[in-house]
Parts: sequence; C-alpha cells; structure tokens
Amino acid sequence: MSTVGTPLLWVGFSVFVLAMLALDLGVFHRKAHAVSLKEAFVWSMVWIGLACVFGVGVWQHFGAELGKQYFAGYLIEKALSVDNLFVILVVMNFFAVPRENQHKVLFWGVLGALVLRAVFIFAGAALLSRFHWMMYGFGALLVWSAIKLLFQKEEDINPEQNFLVRSYKRFFPATSRYVKDAFFVREEGVRKATPLFLAVLAVEAIDLLFAVDSVPAVFAVTQDTFIVYTSNIFAILGLRSLFFLLAGVMDKFHLLKYGLSLILLFVGAKMLLVEVYKVPINLSLAVIGGTLLLAVLASLVFSKKPKTSG
Repeated sequence: MSTVGTPLLWVGFSVFVLAMLALDLGVFHRKAHAVSLKEAFVWSMVWIGLACVFGVGVWQHFGAELGKQYFAGYLIEKALSVDNLFVILVVMNFFAVPRENQHKVLFWGVLGALVLRAVFIFAGAALLSRFHWMMYGFGALLVWSAIKLLFQKEEDINPEQNFLVRSYKRFFPATSRYVKDAFFVREEGVRKATPLFLAVLAVEAIDLLFAVDSVPAVFAVTQDTFIVYTSNIFAILGLRSLFFLLAGVMDKFHLLKYGLSLILLFVGAKMLLVEVYKVPINLSLAVIGGTLLLAVLASLVFSKKPKTSG
C-alpha cells in the first residue's frame, strides 16, 4: 500500500508520541491523584488541538485529499473511542478502581492500545496490498459490527468474564484488596495480582476488540498507512483525558451508539461497493460528521429516562 510517510516522518512521529507519553506520566502524573474536570478539559483540548494542527500540516504538505482523509479517519476513531469509554467505565466501576488510580489504569491501557493498533494497521495494510479481496472481508466485518453494536446492551458487559481476566485468574493468584497503586502484592509469601492489574487486563482486552472494528473502519476512508496510523494514534492519545471529562455525563449520550452503528454500516458498505462506486471523501466527511452531530443532539434533546425500581 502507498504511504506519504518517509522514514524521517515515521521516526519523528514515533519520537513525538513517546515524548508526550513520558511527559504525561513522568511529569504531570508522577503522583497518583484524582483527575479534576478542569485538568481533563485542558488535556482534552491539548490533544484535540495537536491532532488538528497535525491534520492541517498534512493538508498543506500532501494536499487536500489526504488532509480530508486524515480528518475523516480521526473523526471515526474519536467517535468509536467515545463508545469504548462506556465499556471502560463499566470496568472501572466493576473493579471499584479508586479515582486516584484510574489514570494509571488508562495510561497502561492506552500504551497497550498503541502497540496493538500498530500491529493491526501494518497487518491490515499488508493483507490489503497482497489480497485485494480482503477489502470485502473488512467491509463485511464492519457491517456485522454495526449490527452487533446496535443490539448490544450495557448488561451484556461483564468484566469478570473477560477472556484475559479469566485466563490470568485460572493460572495465577489474585487478591481482592488494593494496596495504593500497586499491581502486585505479597500475601503469606505468595505474589498476587491486585484488582488494579486485573482492571488493566480488562481494558487491554477491550482495546483488542476495539481495534478489530476501528482499524478496518479507517481503511474505508484512506488506504495510506501513515494517515491511518497517525489518525488512530492521535485519537487514542486523547482517550484518557476524554474519559475523565465525560465520565460523569456518559449516560447523557445514550443515542450515540445508534449513530456509531450507522457510521460503521456506511463505511462497511463503502468497502463492499468499492468496485461499483467510489464514495467521494467530501461525502464521507459529511456523513460521518453529520451523523455524529445528530446523535449527540438527539441524545441531549431526547434525554434518557431514569430507571425506576420495582
């Protein structure tokens, strides 16, 4: 597959990502603390701003077509990441992760997601380069994901049944108590995993499943590996701050999953019909952005009714 990314661009972007992660954990979050709404808002604006500046740079240096593809990929990834946050919130509540330790769970979850995303993107690019028919496989996967998301209920999510958590607990001991922000403690001479470590495992498993949907979705709007990779990474880097910003109001966006289902259905159909009609990038941007906006506005206008007991 083609890519506008020269070796220097790949190395430079990778160094930038590592530097930002080191700055985040090593400077701003050296001590465990509950992330305030103000802090989450500032960091969210920083990440969104950096992503937009990078996109403008792509637009200016590589042309409007690739610039639009980058922003379309970023929008898809950002939208799907919001849905992913709903599941992560369930994990945090299930394992009763203290607020001051939630950032650590998300940091290691995001770090794992960056690695997984790189593997999926390069594997997907290699498959599409060698086997053109994989485009139809990705399209079918996205249509199936759209239908699955449409009918998925919050009650269906059970972190205890997460395959990584179950596999770990089957072979290694775990404790139910927290010891500050430690992943492992020693009890009666036995090294045991704390719920904090199990929460990280659950988040990593969520990231793995999330990548299966999101990577093919971005390939539907661009097949330039560098654009796919950078749009994915920028969306993921802002995931932690977005979690703390939206944690208290996620239930207000109860119609978002229907919008995401429509977007997945659209990009899936786009891949399946690639030989019949090539959807212009302007139309893709309009559909993706418009669907997201309508889903958010509809959620706010038609507010979710509170559950009644009994």
